[in-house]
Parts: sequence; C-alpha cells; structure tokens
Amino acid sequence: MTSDFADGAAASSFAGALASGGLVLDGGLSNQLEAAGHDLGDALWSARLLDEAPEAVTRAHLAYFEAGADVAITSSYQATFEGFARRGIGRERGAELMALSVESAREAARRARAGRPLWVAASAGPYGAMLADGSEYRGRYGLSVGELERFHRPRLEVLAAAGPDVLALETVPDADEAAALLRAVRGLGVPAWLSYTVAGERTRAGQPLEEAFALAADADEVVAVGVNCCAPQDVSGAVGIAARVTGKPVVAYPNSGETWDARARAWRGRSSFAPGLVREWRAAGARLVGGCCRVGPDVIRSIAAAPPSA
Repeated sequence: MTSDFADGAAASSFAGALASGGLVLDGGLSNQLEAAGHDLGDALWSARLLDEAPEAVTRAHLAYFEAGADVAITSSYQATFEGFARRGIGRERGAELMALSVESAREAARRARAGRPLWVAASAGPYGAMLADGSEYRGRYGLSVGELERFHRPRLEVLAAAGPDVLALETVPDADEAAALLRAVRGLGVPAWLSYTVAGERTRAGQPLEEAFALAADADEVVAVGVNCCAPQDVSGAVGIAARVTGKPVVAYPNSGETWDARARAWRGRSSFAPGLVREWRAAGARLVGGCCRVGPDVIRSIAAAPPSA
C-alpha cells in the first residue's frame, strides 16, 4: 500500500506520516463540486457524480491538493449498496463506483505533481448518511451494533480492496455505531481513523466523549481519532479529550460554522471557521487538520501555509 509521490519515490506508511504531525486535510468536497456547477440535491449527494461525472470528482480533489492538502477524502461518504439500489444501480456497479472513488482521488494526486507524499482516505459515512434525512446528526437509528456492523462491513471491504492509504470512518454520531465500525474494520489490512460529529463534549447522540473515544483506545486498526462535521468552537475541547483518552494522533476537520437545515436542505448562518483556530487545535493535539462542509480551497491554502507548530 503506497501513496503517490510526484517524484515516484516510495512512501512511508500513512500512520508513520500522521505520527510525525503537521498533515493538512482537504475541505468540503460537496461545496467544491457545487461551486463547479454540479447539482447535488439528491440522496446520493456527491456519490452520484461517480456514476455521472467522475472527472468532476477528480478535479475537485485536485483543487485541494493544489491548495496544499496532503490528504484527500474520497466521494464515498454516501456511497452504499442500499443507496445505489434505490437509484437502480446494481451491486456489481455499486462496488465499481466505490472503487472508482478511491481511483479518482489517486488520479488527482498523480496530476498534482506536488513534490510531497499525497494520501487518499476512503470515506465511510454513518448509517444515517444512507438515509439522507439528517439522522447522521442524531444517531440512535433503532439498530443493534450487530445490525450496523452488517451494514458497514460489505462496503468497507470494497473500499479497502481499492487500496486507499486509510479508511475515514467519519461523521459518526453515536458510540454504538462507532463500536459497530470498529468491529467492521477488523482484518481488512487498511488502517482507519474514527471521527465523531459532536456537540460540545458529547457525541450527537449524547454520550460523553471520554466514553466514545475510549472505544478506540485499544483498537489496533485505528491510527487516529478525532472530530469532523461539527462547529469550529467545539473542536479544541474534543481534541484534548481524544488525545488524552486514546494516546493516538488526532484529526480535526469541522464545518465552516454554518448550520445545516435538513428539512430545507440548505445552510444557515455565517462562517465562524477562522484559520487562526488551527493554532488551538494543534496545541490541543491535532495532527491532521482540515475542513468539512462549506470549507473550501482558500481556507485549506491558509492552513497549509501556516507553520506546523502554529
């Protein structure tokens, strides 16, 4: 498992690079695609473009690599066999599209010719992302840990087989779903990070973050823990808890600070994502920093330009 270097040199492992600190993650893929004129107003979100306009996905990744990101998260957040089936896409084609999400990010890394290692994180969103009703911000779907594991495992197997550097188990609202994901990644041969969406110092489902992060402390497959798709002001406290409880590197990529209105399918309010906040997150223990929804290449460029110790 290797990452793409502009000079073709062999890469060190993602886990090793992350432990060294200072990596920059990309920003929101959906807002970059929308800025290019693509309508993402359906249940598959950016995953729909894997079938209809894969080159657009590659270009969106490229914009972030060119802005200074070291890591790109694939467009597979909402890519599930169940979601594809609702659009008439069969299981074989669905698996092809999931694998294509990894290849699209790899192709962007090849085009970037960045002169530094570039990494691909295969996104696996929560069960609520497949429902496309905003429940990924609530959790508590009424499913058991075993049922959630059976939902996640097949697509994680497909994503792992596509050869990403890491699996991004992201926007997890509920410690029960985290437990299912930690079981589902066992034996896949690809490292993973586990990232909760939070409100204050609790998961969206209301569990204390100390308990939620403790689930990953002894999971060998998990090379990092953290938070994403949350308010910028909730990051520092959560990062400190994650670092203290697990002793693992921490990832942090919040939203812009605007609020998603699931009923209206629109963002409300103003951005509160200030690049200066990155200093706080890094001081609290974050080793991989970027943005999620509504955070674009300009912000990622400012993060990349800041000294790693800043």
